[in-house]
Amino acid sequence: MKLIVGLGNPGSAYVGTRHNAGFLVADRLQSQKLPKDIIVKKSNVFMNDSGSFVKSLTIRYSLSPNDLFIVHDDLDITLGEYKIQYGRGPKDHNGIGDIEGKLGTKDFWRVRIGVDPTSREATRGEVLVLGNFTNEERVILDKVVKVVTKELFEKIKSQ
Repeated sequence: MKLIVGLGNPGSAYVGTRHNAGFLVADRLQSQKLPKDIIVKKSNVFMNDSGSFVKSLTIRYSLSPNDLFIVHDDLDITLGEYKIQYGRGPKDHNGIGDIEGKLGTKDFWRVRIGVDPTSREATRGEVLVLGNFTNEERVILDKVVKVVTKELFEKIKSQ
């Protein structure tokens, strides 16, 4: 069994923000017919507190961190790009840091969705990730979500 968790912030105030890129992938996956051995969840806690939510799911489904795929926004990656990596993530992401701390390991899959706009004024990361995508950026993001969803299924099947 594999668990895919889309990270983001709950509540209508955060819909459409960069921090909720993980929710977009989870929404797309949940709208498809999934194999019985794949569970997709969206976190129901704020990004920086993701660890307890993820740990509770791994316990509930008796999964090892190797069976875990965390989908999240990443300011280290340009909008329109993504990376699927095992045991490696962004240099600074509070949600991922909390998950690593609660699980006691870095050994899980990260699906890193680039949200860094190609041109921006100097803005602190905390401010940028809580901002909304522009209409033009949303078109780019929607394409990436489709590609990531397909590649994620292929990665899971190959394991």
